[in-house]
Amino acid sequence: MIRPLALLGPLLLAAPAAGQTPAPPPAFAACKACHSVDKGGRNGVGPNLHGVVGRPAASVSGYSYSAAMRASKLRWDEATLDQYLAGPSRKVPGTKMPIGMADPAKRATIIAYLKGLKG
Repeated sequence: MIRPLALLGPLLLAAPAAGQTPAPPPAFAACKACHSVDKGGRNGVGPNLHGVVGRPAASVSGYSYSAAMRASKLRWDEATLDQYLAGPSRKVPGTKMPIGMADPAKRATIIAYLKGLKG
């Protein structure tokens, strides 16, 4: 007989410890070149993305946003992130972010990962 806790063992080992950032999915590899995700992490070429889902655009302290992003009045929900990642310059003309993610499945994976970066 298989014990239910025995089935959870591999999942528990794979889960990040409290306070640690989960490992990013492969689709996030291009994003890591400019963005950090650790809680309290530094801004890079782009702002830190920890807790991005649900917050207003251009709200990370210490990052120098474009005038277009500051004026956008966006809130980063799933739909807005999907539109922005699909074509940053289409969603916010004048944004600093030059690269988007054309693949909808990869965008969904990135957004799901970002949703998990809370706390």
